[in-house]
Amino acid sequence: MGAVFSHDGTGDHFCTGSVVDSPKKSIVITAAHCLHGGKGGGYQTDLAFVPGYRDGQAPNGTWKITKMIVDDRWTQSSDPAFDVGFAVVDKLDGKRIADVLGANRFGYNVGYDNHVKITGYPASGEDPISCANTTVKFQTDQMKVDCTGYSGGTSGSPWLANFDRTTRTGEVVGVIGGYQTGGDTDDISYSPYFNDAIKSLYDKAVSTEG
Repeated sequence: MGAVFSHDGTGDHFCTGSVVDSPKKSIVITAAHCLHGGKGGGYQTDLAFVPGYRDGQAPNGTWKITKMIVDDRWTQSSDPAFDVGFAVVDKLDGKRIADVLGANRFGYNVGYDNHVKITGYPASGEDPISCANTTVKFQTDQMKVDCTGYSGGTSGSPWLANFDRTTRTGEVVGVIGGYQTGGDTDDISYSPYFNDAIKSLYDKAVSTEG
């Protein structure tokens, strides 16, 4: 897990992301609204991903985001069912991010009820917060979960099922986003349901890896 920063890592952190497994080991998953403003908006510029960020420190380096992949249904109509985005990060010191940190698996069509671990970075602080709880169905294309304190900045936080405490990885089955861009209260969060359409978006991201 890590924080998404503006201005190539020198600005503020405003979203959360995580590394997801891919053939060329360079993809981060987050919420689409972290990367693109939706209908009437455009793509963010000069973003960086800082995994393991804590107390102003970047122990695992600052990784420049070079490509952003979101669904047209998000860019054209801000459809909350497609508030999922993928970012490709450049190599750092000649190494790919998943080789350095490991990666979570991408999960889809896993059902609405899953026990998940969620870690995110509130914009108001310098440390991540974590919560574990069971997700439930909110709408056909949305899930929700009760977790306390997930304020602005936690958008894009991965919902990890089958979390392995040894490898510190799991299966990403959701991200904070979707309905109300993730929720308008700090204690209930939402995610688009990862279905075949989200899998197609993941496949598109994989095809853009350098």
